[in-house]
Amino acid sequence: MTESTAPQSEHRTVLLRGGDVHSPADPFATAMVVERGHVAWVGSEGAADAFASGVDEVIDLDGALVTPAFTDAHVHTTSTGLALTGLDLSGARTLDEALGLLRAYVAAHPADRVVLGHGWDATRWPERRHPSRGELDAAAGGRPVYLPRVDVHSAVVTTALLDLVPGVTGLTGYHPDAPLTGAAHHAVRSAAHGAVSPRQRADAQRAALRHAASLGIGTVHECGGPDISDEEDFAALLKLAAAESGPRVFGYWAEQVADEKDARRIRELGAVGAAGDLFVDGSLGSHTACLHEPYADGPADGRTGTAHLDAAQIAAHVTACTEAGLQAGFHAIGDAAVSAVVEGVRAAAETLGLPRIRGARHRVEHAEMLTPETVAAFAELGLTASVQPAFDAAWGGEEGMYAQRLGVERARTLNPYAALLRAGVPLAFGSDSPVTPLDPWGTVRAAAFHRTSEHRISVRAGFTAHTRGGWRAVGRDDAGTLVPGAPADYAVWRTADLVVQAPDDRVARWSTDPRSGTPGLPDLTPGAELPVCLRTVVFGQTVYARPNE
Repeated sequence: MTESTAPQSEHRTVLLRGGDVHSPADPFATAMVVERGHVAWVGSEGAADAFASGVDEVIDLDGALVTPAFTDAHVHTTSTGLALTGLDLSGARTLDEALGLLRAYVAAHPADRVVLGHGWDATRWPERRHPSRGELDAAAGGRPVYLPRVDVHSAVVTTALLDLVPGVTGLTGYHPDAPLTGAAHHAVRSAAHGAVSPRQRADAQRAALRHAASLGIGTVHECGGPDISDEEDFAALLKLAAAESGPRVFGYWAEQVADEKDARRIRELGAVGAAGDLFVDGSLGSHTACLHEPYADGPADGRTGTAHLDAAQIAAHVTACTEAGLQAGFHAIGDAAVSAVVEGVRAAAETLGLPRIRGARHRVEHAEMLTPETVAAFAELGLTASVQPAFDAAWGGEEGMYAQRLGVERARTLNPYAALLRAGVPLAFGSDSPVTPLDPWGTVRAAAFHRTSEHRISVRAGFTAHTRGGWRAVGRDDAGTLVPGAPADYAVWRTADLVVQAPDDRVARWSTDPRSGTPGLPDLTPGAELPVCLRTVVFGQTVYARPNE
């Protein structure tokens, strides 16, 4: 990709030409004009000649693909940055290897007040067990260490970190030699993150946002809350994102709202909603997702996970938020948790009327264990499903973590994206980073090639969920697509030939017929090389340019 050497200015008029522009305004577009931070025109190469002399800059795409920038609808930005710059255990193949990585990291970072790691998953290790506290203490040499499981709903820690949290042994979720969950986990996480200096935090946030931009992500939804981070971290991120060049950040603060005063405080924090990880339950990997039936591999007492909110509390939150004109939302993974959300939102609709509830576009994060009845309820209540297809890629299949926790038959029902789309439920794709990595094309691939074939959706539908879907989830219908008047948030990609991929081959064949007017997208077949991001632009301003391109 080559470009003119026009001087930088805040809002130049730019013509991009000589490539492929993915736009519903013209399925065969090869050129686009950007003016004052918005898309001004999309069309053919011949028509682009008329614009060439009147713009500030002409970019020769050299055959590259231009698409809307991706929106990641569920991110923990500071944690993502700390994972990028801290101890990454996601590649550890055994327990011994994980302990060896910890020993090496501790030795290489003697000045860190607390060692922060991420990404271990004992279900992938041959030992099939978590590291014991004694093993961690020995590997860490007496240092405070916080190592959350890959799903971030439980953590193993050293004795030195426990010593920093008075009374932790009396909190719910404390286990003498097992991963901490619930209140005990929240307390040690708060202590660990509290040891991070403002400079370290800002560096981590910048690292995360730079990484997102390098992947063609123009917008992230930060999912913060008192059980996840703290108000200082949340406010600092929003301030940094507003002041520096990078992806847009929409912040959600996961705290219950009872009245207008609570809603006002949410807004004063800079949040667009009292949503995100407002926990109704936990996670499947940590045995804390709330189920109707016991875990297949759980203890003999038949535990069904942890319920943090019931239907009455959910109804109260949704009612208060709706009356205040504020978006509400919840973290719900298990089928019992999803049922509680549906029951609570329906009760709010009975109080306020269904149109007001639908108009508020309340959202549910993860929504993994759905039934035909809860799918239909999502559609009826206008709930947005903010989902993470990489979860299925990581933990689906007949031998994956889902099957271990639930048994193969229940595991096959998880993440039914095709059923959600058929019912008309809006989808917004995200990563829950650092739970799974920022990886937008990989996320679309995971949805299109779901491990359970009946849940697969077309690449086009997945791409829409990861671009326009995230904007719709914050109440914006005018963005996430390259049409005149839309914000100029776009990415430029080096990729192979464009194709149309759908689970039904008859649909795919028709879509490639020129009469269908269906624009192509990169081939995401597993094993195929994913597109490489050359440039990411937010509101007309370049926030990432690949070196030497």
